Amino acid sequence: PNSSGPGLYKVLKVFHRDAGPYSALMQELGEFPDDNLEVELVAKECRTVRHSVPEEGWVAWSHDQYRINSTMLLDCLCLSDPHISRREQGGSRSPSLAVLSDDSSRTLTSSDFDLRSGLTPDPRVEGLLHFSNYDDLDRFNQEARQGNRHPELFALYPPADEDDAVEIRPIPDCPKEHMGDRIIIRCQAIKFEIDIEPLFATLALYDLREKKKISENFYCDLNSDQFKGFLKPHTPQTDHSTLSRAAIFSITYPSPDIYLVIKIEKVLQQGEISDCAEPYMVMKETDSAKNKEKLEKLRSQSEMFCQRLGRYRMPFAWATVNIMNVISTATLDRDTTDSDSLNGLHVHLTKLDPALFKEGDRLSDEDLFKFLADIKKFSSLQRRIKTIPGTIRLDVTPVHENPMACLSTELIPVKPLAEKNVRPVKEVLEFPSSEVYVPHSTYRNLLYVYPQRLNFVNRLTSGGRNITIKIQFMSGEDPSCVMPVIFGKSTGPEFVQEVYTPVTYHNKSPDFYEEVKMALPARLTERHHLLFTFYHISCQQKQNQTGASETLIGYSWLPILSTDRLQTGQYCLPIALDRLPVNYSLITPQVPPVKWMESHKGVFNLEIQAVSSVHTQDNHLERFFTLCHALEGGVTFPLRVREEKIPENKLEHELKLSIISLSSSRLEPLVLYLHLVLDKLFTLIMQPMVIAGQTGTYRDMSPRLSDRQVPIGTCHQVIWFSPVCVCPGPGGVVPPTEGRYSTMGRASATTVGTMLLQSRIRSNSNPDIPAPHSAEDTEVKNILSAKQFHEELALQIVVSTGVCRENAYKYAWFFFELLVKSMAQHVSQLEKQDVPRRSRFSDRFKDDVTTIVSVVTAEIGTILVKQQKLEQAEKVNISLAFFLYDLLSLMDRGFVFILVKNYCNQVTTTIRYPNHNTMRLEFLRILCSHEHYLNLSLYFSSPASAPASPCPSISSQVSFSSSCSFQEQRILGLFELSQEFKQQHYLAGLLLTELSAALDMESEGSVQRKAINATYSLLCAHDLDQRCTRPEVRAKVATLYLPLVGIIIDSINYLDFTGTGLSKTGGSDEDPDNVPPINQSIAMAIAGNPFNTLARNALASMASQSAKAVATLSAETSRNLLVCFLWVMKNAERSLIQRWTADMPSAQLNRLLELLTICVSCFEYRVRVSVPCMEYIDRAGQKVNLRWRKDLTQWRQTNDKHDKTKAELDQEALISGNLATESNLIVLDLLETIVQAVPLADCKDSVVGGVLRVLLHCLTCNQSTIFLSHCFSTLRALVVKFGDLLFEEEAEQCADLCQKVLQHCSSPVDGNRSQACATLYLIMRYSFSSANNFSRVKMQVTMSLASLVGKSEDFHEEYLRRSLRTILAYAEEDTEMQNTPLNLNSILSDTVKMREFQEDPEMLMDLMYRIAKGYQTSPDLRLTWLQNMAEKHKNRKCFTESAMCLVHAAALVAEYLSMLEDHKYLPVGSVTFQSISPNVLEESAVSDDILSPDEDGVCSGQFFTTSGLVGLLKQAAELFSNGGLYETVNEVYKIIMPVLEAHRDFRELVSTHEKLQKAFDNIIQKGHKRMFGTYFRVGFYGAKFGDLDEQEFVYKEPAITHLPEISHRLENFYSQCFGDALEMIKDSKDIDRSKLDTNKAYIQITYVEPFFDDYEMKDRLTNFEKNFNLRRFMYTTPFTKAGRPRGELNEQYKRKTILTTMHTFPYIKTRINVIQKEEFDLTPIEVAIEDMQKKTRELAVATHREQPDAKMLQMLLQGSVGATVNQGPLEVAQVFLNEIPADPKLFRHHNKLRLCFKEFIMRCGEAVEKNKHLITLDQKEYQQELKKNYNRLRENLRPMLERKIPELYKPIKPRLENRDSIKRLSFRRTLEENS
Repeated sequence: PNSSGPGLYKVLKVFHRDAGPYSALMQELGEFPDDNLEVELVAKECRTVRHSVPEEGWVAWSHDQYRINSTMLLDCLCLSDPHISRREQGGSRSPSLAVLSDDSSRTLTSSDFDLRSGLTPDPRVEGLLHFSNYDDLDRFNQEARQGNRHPELFALYPPADEDDAVEIRPIPDCPKEHMGDRIIIRCQAIKFEIDIEPLFATLALYDLREKKKISENFYCDLNSDQFKGFLKPHTPQTDHSTLSRAAIFSITYPSPDIYLVIKIEKVLQQGEISDCAEPYMVMKETDSAKNKEKLEKLRSQSEMFCQRLGRYRMPFAWATVNIMNVISTATLDRDTTDSDSLNGLHVHLTKLDPALFKEGDRLSDEDLFKFLADIKKFSSLQRRIKTIPGTIRLDVTPVHENPMACLSTELIPVKPLAEKNVRPVKEVLEFPSSEVYVPHSTYRNLLYVYPQRLNFVNRLTSGGRNITIKIQFMSGEDPSCVMPVIFGKSTGPEFVQEVYTPVTYHNKSPDFYEEVKMALPARLTERHHLLFTFYHISCQQKQNQTGASETLIGYSWLPILSTDRLQTGQYCLPIALDRLPVNYSLITPQVPPVKWMESHKGVFNLEIQAVSSVHTQDNHLERFFTLCHALEGGVTFPLRVREEKIPENKLEHELKLSIISLSSSRLEPLVLYLHLVLDKLFTLIMQPMVIAGQTGTYRDMSPRLSDRQVPIGTCHQVIWFSPVCVCPGPGGVVPPTEGRYSTMGRASATTVGTMLLQSRIRSNSNPDIPAPHSAEDTEVKNILSAKQFHEELALQIVVSTGVCRENAYKYAWFFFELLVKSMAQHVSQLEKQDVPRRSRFSDRFKDDVTTIVSVVTAEIGTILVKQQKLEQAEKVNISLAFFLYDLLSLMDRGFVFILVKNYCNQVTTTIRYPNHNTMRLEFLRILCSHEHYLNLSLYFSSPASAPASPCPSISSQVSFSSSCSFQEQRILGLFELSQEFKQQHYLAGLLLTELSAALDMESEGSVQRKAINATYSLLCAHDLDQRCTRPEVRAKVATLYLPLVGIIIDSINYLDFTGTGLSKTGGSDEDPDNVPPINQSIAMAIAGNPFNTLARNALASMASQSAKAVATLSAETSRNLLVCFLWVMKNAERSLIQRWTADMPSAQLNRLLELLTICVSCFEYRVRVSVPCMEYIDRAGQKVNLRWRKDLTQWRQTNDKHDKTKAELDQEALISGNLATESNLIVLDLLETIVQAVPLADCKDSVVGGVLRVLLHCLTCNQSTIFLSHCFSTLRALVVKFGDLLFEEEAEQCADLCQKVLQHCSSPVDGNRSQACATLYLIMRYSFSSANNFSRVKMQVTMSLASLVGKSEDFHEEYLRRSLRTILAYAEEDTEMQNTPLNLNSILSDTVKMREFQEDPEMLMDLMYRIAKGYQTSPDLRLTWLQNMAEKHKNRKCFTESAMCLVHAAALVAEYLSMLEDHKYLPVGSVTFQSISPNVLEESAVSDDILSPDEDGVCSGQFFTTSGLVGLLKQAAELFSNGGLYETVNEVYKIIMPVLEAHRDFRELVSTHEKLQKAFDNIIQKGHKRMFGTYFRVGFYGAKFGDLDEQEFVYKEPAITHLPEISHRLENFYSQCFGDALEMIKDSKDIDRSKLDTNKAYIQITYVEPFFDDYEMKDRLTNFEKNFNLRRFMYTTPFTKAGRPRGELNEQYKRKTILTTMHTFPYIKTRINVIQKEEFDLTPIEVAIEDMQKKTRELAVATHREQPDAKMLQMLLQGSVGATVNQGPLEVAQVFLNEIPADPKLFRHHNKLRLCFKEFIMRCGEAVEKNKHLITLDQKEYQQELKKNYNRLRENLRPMLERKIPELYKPIKPRLENRDSIKRLSFRRTLEENS
């Protein structure tokens, strides 16, 4: 394409005369570009300043490849910062006790605040009432909404899952030199205690696990100039490259077992290593005074040795460090917020103690690995290894970019060059521990020689103890033939002619560790060889000795080539003692007749390794290349291949065998030379082989390559370096063999997002065309002109058979790619001749392509159906898709569409469901990612025009009749996936058909996900495509996807919207799926909140209505589908949408509104951010360049916060906030469009109601300030346009609206509050036109406010007050509203008081109770407050009280229903509810002359209906059940059942009876185990309590609440008010006010029990009855006449106090005032009677239980008959029964006590007998003891029990008329009678 940006598309040559601007647009966008393919030559990237090339006369092959320049760039989006409005928790205040009057006639709702004084109103919304007509209002709102919007919706949406992104073809880099993880190590210092001689360091990396040296050596010289001067005679020159002190090491396979080893050498001197090191261990430079002379002597000795033996080295010490540990530790220690994982990491290694080399016999690498293993095992060197005190300081840093002044391993300068002469940094060549599959990309020809071992032990002659080897590379025998190809070490020449190995002192069999690196000549001959000369070095110069210190021992040599092949590997060579023979280099050391050491036995071990891009080092490859070379001519026959000689007539046969045997070659060299192998194979396909004048054939050979399963990804990268590459697996490539390195791995997550975009935007009409590497040869050019490669290849694929055919299709991607590249080159050449697209390729070739596509499709079916290999089938399917994708750019598109059609039909018939869906989806997803997909889908044409697809050359048949207006078409048809649509928009139709079919499936989730993600991915590409930025283009694209809208609306039941926002918005704990199918208003009633019904139930009701269809899509997939819907709605033409909604049937419109509600929930803002809310609010107006980018943020739905920085989390929150705002604004746009279409439609009322429902749901969710502003504007427009309709028809929703708006009136965000005030004022203003409406709205506002005050946790009273002041300001400015009677101040006074009692639930409930009581004449408000109380109780788990609140509410409703309706099945007011609680009578209505229902908006709420009544009662029954009062559940349902029966609601009757059965089952099962409330009397004393002073209450607490618990709670709360002035009274005595401190506050708490008279006990038989409807409570206080609480039995008195409360428990609050108090005292004998009666009762209960409890029984017996009981029964009898009392008044008591004892002893006997049957064998003795004690007690009591008082048994005259059998015979009664 031309690189002129938007001018990518050529202007159409066809013009339509009357088309106007629409036609011009089509002329610009409609036709395809001319497909001019431009081939650019891109020079191979070279890291170094010059290419690495062999010496002069040799030509390296070209690596220049073709690359396409993409002109498409993506701009960053500017995001504005949405103000996220979140409800904040108000700060808790310390409570201050307000004065509460107990006068229930006074209400607290009088106006305690004057809003006008002291409050300034918020800024008002301008022009609230000044719009002359609706159109102006709509236009104004729309302009405001469209301002500052984000054009690209998908830029805000998190990227899709990469797993499905099969259309991404990763762009392989041009092959370049392989590099692992790179680190730079700088040697900074090597310091010992003394500094006396030059030292030399060698650094290398070792892998302990693989036992392998993994880098070449790096030599470093840190010596001072003084010491360098010592060596001057031996350093003729010093090249700059040898001054390096820093090296870059590469590690391909990082492992915890990689060690850096530093070996230190010194100049050879006399003595063992340990002797030479001794001064370093015993002397210190700091002791200079003491050691000065010694040190000077040592330095002079060192200088002497350096001058004489400076060219020889000896080992001295070594040190090591685990390099991976150092890097990982340093990484962990860094600040984790750094974005780059290793950026700026510096590791300083100091204090490495060097260890001595052992006495010369353990210097090999094997020994080194043993030491390293010990270090790893013991974490340090073992003691047997001596260490030298010293320090080695290194600096380790990761390398991200090449440093300045860097040299490659061949010593070529690497870019960038240093400007001044700085020390160079050397790159150290890596020897990877495992294979690396990367092809050669630079010339490299290096040889490494490793002398290993020498064995002179058996040599008898003297000498040969200090042995060194001189190593040379020779090009002939003459000494002048030595070649300077050996790399020098530090501080010396760059290349040297010879190298000497270090000397081990006095060792006849030394180990060597030297590495000799050589640059091999490119052309090697038979004369090239390695020469080894062995010397003995005399360390001490003898007196008579002059001259050299070397003594020659012998020679050995090794020819470099053997049968024309480079010699590498292990060798053991003999040593010749004589002068070398003539022409020795042509023969091996084993042959010549010279004098050998040890009889020609091998005594010298060495190893040779090569790193070469010239020598393959593989027999099979060598043979193949040799034979291919022979084909090219210029060789003599017979041809010698290693030991074989091949005559000319056998050449063809041998060449075939060599091609077959390629699969036997080793994998690493095959990949290294793959480009050459393929080059030869392609040449053989095309080039007829001429041998001795005969033409050979290789037609069946080319696919042989695929016999070998090489790592496909690497092949792919090497073969074609084009950006347009094929990947054989979804979204990536076949992973390389396990554990091996390949540069072409799966696309990483950080780049895949960018790739996705590039792969769509990049011009695929212009793929680059790499020619075969020999394409420049004239011979090949001539061949290509005669025969096309793609034609030949296609023919071979078609005619192949057997295994060859099977493999061709198995690796089809490879051959497809070859075909495409060749076709592209062919097209590039044709275009210069202007050949039309249809004539580019021959008919034979088209037939071959058709056959290939058909056969590959069939192969997919075979793999899937017969072989059951899904993954392999998917790979082949994707390859085929990419092939057709590329053909769309090269061939006639009609032809390609026919191939697509054939594929789809074939797949459907051959592959079973559901796999065929998956296959087709992935296939289509790839095709649709074509850059000209939109043009291919004819997105610019109308449904009425254009021919049916597929057909040839669609583009040539474009029609412009689409310029006709939409009015002439069936608008609704555009939103359906019609046959006409599928024919015209072929690819889009196929994809949408797949999506529709997938969504109709019952269960196959993965297919649905793939279909949705494919559509999502496609729309995402359009959204971010620079060609589609203009609104008119986007509108055209959106029109292409209108059927998607219909599909989504039809699929609404499959969407998972419950998991994405319901639980958050509604606050309901129940799963919305479990909502019972009941009447909507009942559902609202059951929700327990008349205002929050929409949030809680709108979606829930949808879920229940669609119960037949279970949600089959996950939350994330649903979001992906919905964002597609929103994108289409955002970009489609507004007029089109308006017509569509106007024509839509009402059922369909309702589904659309449902869908919008779901969208609001799905895209609600989720708080993910760590910063406070207000921070967002203050950033208004900033532009932030943010978008979702995979390389910035690894976004996941399950947002993992642990590894993200605060900045990343903030950015995510900001983007998701923008997404929430934009999504909701799109919904708002659509709602406005629907409303504006309403006048055209008939169903106006239901539409407005539906729109209002969606808007209310928007207000329920978390929204940004920007959105709320527009939402309130839309609401105001609705009120202005449809006010009457809303107030009359949608009363319930108006109540919701009032509550939502009021909630925002209390917002801390100024903008939200201002908009909410304007909206609330407008609602009141427009309802004023109708008196009835106004009173209703006024009531709704008042009720909403009451509900808000009573329930809302995040309610800010001060902001609400300011809002009400603003509303008053509006009214003051509005002449029509001057005298409006609206006073909301009163409710706010309640708010303040409620705030103060948040911590004291009893005070809070008292306050709410009084507020509710204050509204006795306003049933709606009383009902609201009762519900508020119910909610508070429920939150505190006080279910019974919560249920009572609802029973009272139901009684209130019943009262007013009885005024309106006279139905037998309805309760007769509150009287009917007496069976539940007598308290309910207080709900009796005031007389109807004061207040009549259905006037002034009274009783107009949704609960003042029969269904509302039933709803309240059902909820009460549920709460009673939760509270364990199952008997009450029955009473509640007795009221409900007649209503249900009258309505014939049998379904509900079934449910009701089930609940009753459950309640009765609970009564039976739980029996006596049920626990009820615990009661306490609480008295408040002290002036500090205000109205509470001297007030007493009975508090109801949960079962088993102990006295300390309630005491602690009250003390905690009131000590916050009074501090130390609070005092808790610990006893239950009467309080004497005169003794109390007036400055203190006192609380007295006493445990009380329910009290019943004897006659009451007859009716209260069950545990429940004894704990329900309680009004009287009793507590006892023991005392003596002496004033002590306790005394002896005969002086112990007891006071009983009986309290009566104002209401019965349970009530609508948990504490009730005490209104009456009775006291009476018991004498000691009465106390004794009571105690004995209690004991007897307990024994009787324990004995006669159905399932007796043995432990309980034994405990009671022990207290009754035990011998050791203090004040036990025996003592009581002895005190009171021993003698007959003197006072006749006590006769009756004496007798009563005696009778009590008789019963008691009888019960004891029964209990002892019962225990006998309960005991175990080991308790027999215990039973006998009990029996004995019982008998003793009975005997002791017998005389006292048999003594009767004679006076009581005298015969008396009957006095029947005065008989009173139910009088209590207490001491009090006796006194009364006597008086």
